Amino acid sequence: MDLPHNPFKHAIAAGRQQIGLWCSLASHVSVEIVAGSGYDWLLLDTEHSPNEIPQVLSQLQAMMEHKVHPIVRPAWNDMVLIKRFLDMGVQTLLLPVVNTAQEAAAAVASTRYPPRGVRGFSGSSRSSRFGRVKDYHTRCEDEICVLVQVETQKGLDNLDAIVATEGVDGVFIGPGDLSAAIGYLGDQNNPAVVDTIIDMIGRIRAGGKAAGILTPDENLARRYIEAGTTFTAVGSDLGLLARQSEALARRFKNGA
Repeated sequence: MDLPHNPFKHAIAAGRQQIGLWCSLASHVSVEIVAGSGYDWLLLDTEHSPNEIPQVLSQLQAMMEHKVHPIVRPAWNDMVLIKRFLDMGVQTLLLPVVNTAQEAAAAVASTRYPPRGVRGFSGSSRSSRFGRVKDYHTRCEDEICVLVQVETQKGLDNLDAIVATEGVDGVFIGPGDLSAAIGYLGDQNNPAVVDTIIDMIGRIRAGGKAAGILTPDENLARRYIEAGTTFTAVGSDLGLLARQSEALARRFKNGA
């Protein structure tokens, strides 16, 4: 059995736009539904979602018949959490709250086996298809994608060094926390926030890395794509359910 290919990693390296959807409902059923909707990638969140490791496994299995690529965001940039998701077969990770080049390097090291890193060895995990991919441990690094999330003033101050960290494939801008960090809590569409993000996108691209972001605002998403984002989440399952169900209720109740 051959090593599973990571289409997302190779697409962003080639500069091909990857459109994604955030999954926060912590449900394998909802993930199975949106997996067939045509997105390039889905983000399975465990940071701001009541989502735990067994449920993530069910979500990964629910996506298997579709071409959409799973990305998992652990609750923290933690070696043990990263190891467990990698052994589960996750090939792309988004690590939150990365503030320094040292923290970015630690994230990369958590995805590499010694002597290049600190990932623990397991001979028959789901990642190697239960030992059926015979050369998994020597080749897996080629298909593992490390995305780090910059979303604080400290991260912004250290952005160029984070971008330059070897092994980082892409830098995701967290607009919610970033807007709070620079004085615009809850106002992600403020021109000052947007200008800061566009500047960050340019710096990430200038450093040779892929830039990513999440925004449900379609006009803003297109503006960020034009500025240079390569992996762009344009909504969330939770947001779609809440806003569209509200809109349906209004259409009937307001006209009753």
